[in-house]
Amino acid sequence: MSLPRRPAAVIFDMDGLLFNTETLSFESAVTAAAHFGHTVEWDLFKTLIGRQWPDIRTRLVAALGETFDADAFRPIWISHYEALLEIRLAIKPGVVEILDLLDRLAIPRAIATSSPRRAVDYKIGTFDITHRFHAVVAQGDYAKGKPEPDPFLTAAERLGVDPAACLALEDSHNGIRSAHAAGMMAVMVPDLLDPTDEIRPFCTVVAHDLHEVALMIEKSA
Repeated sequence: MSLPRRPAAVIFDMDGLLFNTETLSFESAVTAAAHFGHTVEWDLFKTLIGRQWPDIRTRLVAALGETFDADAFRPIWISHYEALLEIRLAIKPGVVEILDLLDRLAIPRAIATSSPRRAVDYKIGTFDITHRFHAVVAQGDYAKGKPEPDPFLTAAERLGVDPAACLALEDSHNGIRSAHAAGMMAVMVPDLLDPTDEIRPFCTVVAHDLHEVALMIEKSA
C-alpha cells in the first residue's frame, strides 16, 4: 500500500487513533447503563462512535426506549469514563514513532477531534506530546462536527496548508466521511470499527496501524 504523494501536513483524529479511549468509552457506557437497568450492547455502541452528543442521545433513546433517561445517563457515563482514564489510558502503538518521522521530514501536524479541549489537553498532556502538534482543533472550534468537513478544514487553515495536500488519519466511519468531504487523503486506521463497503471508497488507504502509516509516508515521494 502507498500514498499518492507525500503529505504537506498530517491531521490526526484523537480518540481511537492516538489513544485507546473508544474501548474505555464502551466499557463505561455498559456500566453506566446498568445503573438504569439497561444494557448497551456492542451493536448499539458501534453506531455511536465518532458522533456528537445530540445524535448519540437520539440513537440511545431510539434503541433503549422513550423511558430511557439519556440526560441522566450522560454524566454517569462521563464519570465512569473519566475513572477509567485515570487508570487505563494508553497511547496507541506507533504514535511516538510517526511523530518522530514527521519531525525528521519537517511535516507539520494537527489534531482534529470531536472532544472538548479540556479532554484533549488531559490526554496529550498525560503522555507529554502536547508540544508535538502545531494546532489542536477541538469541539467548539468549528461550526459543524464530523461527518461534516469543518474540523479538518479548520485544522488545515490553522496549519496554513491546502486541504488537498493534507493526510487525514481516522479510525471512525464519520471521521473518514469528514476527511473525505474536506478533500484530503483519508487513511483509516481501524480501532473498534472495520471499514465497510460504503466507507472503503472514501479511504485512500486502510492501514493496520500507525507504524504502517509512517512507512507509507516515508516511502512517498
